[in-house]
Amino acid sequence: MGCWAKLKSSGWAYPTAVLSLYGFFANCRVAEPFLTPYLIGPHKNISEEVVTNYLFPIWTYSYLAFLFPVFLLTDFLRYKPLIMLQGFFLITNYVLLCFVPGLPAMTFLQVNYAVVTSTEVAYFSYIYSVIPVENYQRATGYLRSAMLAGYTFGASLGQMLVSLVGLNYFYINAITLGTVSIAFLVSFWLPMPQTSMFFKGKTAAAVGCQQEGPQGENRPEESVMEMDGEGSGKGKTEHIGSACCCSWENVATAGHLLWQSFRESYSSRHLIYWSLWWALATAGYVQIFNYIQLMWDHIEPSATSSIYNGGVEAACSLVGAAAAFSVGYIKVTWAMWGELALGLFSAVGSGAVFLMAFTGNIWVCYVGYAIFKSCYMLLITITTFQIASNLSMECYALTFGINTFVALSLQTIITVTVVDEAALGLDIVTQFIIYGSYYVVISVLFLIRGIYTACVNKCCPGNTQAKEHESGLEVIAAQRL
Repeated sequence: MGCWAKLKSSGWAYPTAVLSLYGFFANCRVAEPFLTPYLIGPHKNISEEVVTNYLFPIWTYSYLAFLFPVFLLTDFLRYKPLIMLQGFFLITNYVLLCFVPGLPAMTFLQVNYAVVTSTEVAYFSYIYSVIPVENYQRATGYLRSAMLAGYTFGASLGQMLVSLVGLNYFYINAITLGTVSIAFLVSFWLPMPQTSMFFKGKTAAAVGCQQEGPQGENRPEESVMEMDGEGSGKGKTEHIGSACCCSWENVATAGHLLWQSFRESYSSRHLIYWSLWWALATAGYVQIFNYIQLMWDHIEPSATSSIYNGGVEAACSLVGAAAAFSVGYIKVTWAMWGELALGLFSAVGSGAVFLMAFTGNIWVCYVGYAIFKSCYMLLITITTFQIASNLSMECYALTFGINTFVALSLQTIITVTVVDEAALGLDIVTQFIIYGSYYVVISVLFLIRGIYTACVNKCCPGNTQAKEHESGLEVIAAQRL
């Protein structure tokens, strides 16, 4: 108890530790790598075609509908309630999987899970509202590590329980219900933030507009503390946090701050190009991630053979994380060569998708998935560095939300056209051929753009954008990982 009290009094360590604990248990979903075999197996007895062309598209449509409203609601309610809501809906997700039979229940499950995924923004935004700026780097590293550890441990445990113990998929889901229930209980220990990023109250919003520089260097609450003196800063911040957030003036001010952040986030063609890759590539990645278990089951039916989905997902997470982590130590002028790297590695990713589509060997398909996921993790990390290096945390959070919304919109278009039974309703192999072609288009676009950028910067060194970003990249690299 003494150590816990000391941790709680440290200011930043307590919320970081609690949120990391939540992230570990919320992502320790032992049953997730085995969702498709569970749905098409004897427990739910749903056909592969219904899962592919009916059930999974419902999640995509629901996620798109929830994402932006939940983003605004997250900021308005100051993060913690939405983290608790995510924990509650994770519980209901696995209650449905364990105890409620029938296609209508699994249809509702997709909507339920869309709420879970749409509230992930609260997990990534919460910590920046309760800790000092100087602790961002360490806290972000801990949170990312906790999520990775939870997902890897859950996938590995699931694989061992299936392969070594021969445990039924129902009990795997029941164990997952227990881990996400622990996450929900942990969320109650999170301290409530005093302020939000956009709905700050009239006083904070006014101070924020006056004090924030062109690059968004000062947080509004920090400016108030500096103006009011060290001794009275805390009280002033608490007063701002308690200001009415429901008044029309504050809603209008929040809208103004959102518009300012939007203009800053997309203020240059350089940022727009990187955001474009983020949206295009993420749409394809999420689509492949959603349907990869169906591809594995098509190549090696789970009803008649051993499956290693959990082990593959755990290995891919570690390889992908290592690829992303390595970016912080590679000495490359990303502002000059980054767009070319996007094109090259997108081409490798497209080759890996085609490999998954055309192979009849499950182990070759596993390797292709590992290559594809590693390429995406590497490139999304580089993209994050480039976008975040010139943006304030408020603008980065908004950019994250907008880019994700655009990616989800593109994914919805792909789903409606390619997957949904009301349209083409293609089989899983044909779908992956289309996804591979989609990545070919991305790679060609960015190879052309990357070659152009490299040639311009080589011929006219004075115009290079590298010097604008170089100084902040090393700090951002460690922070984002």
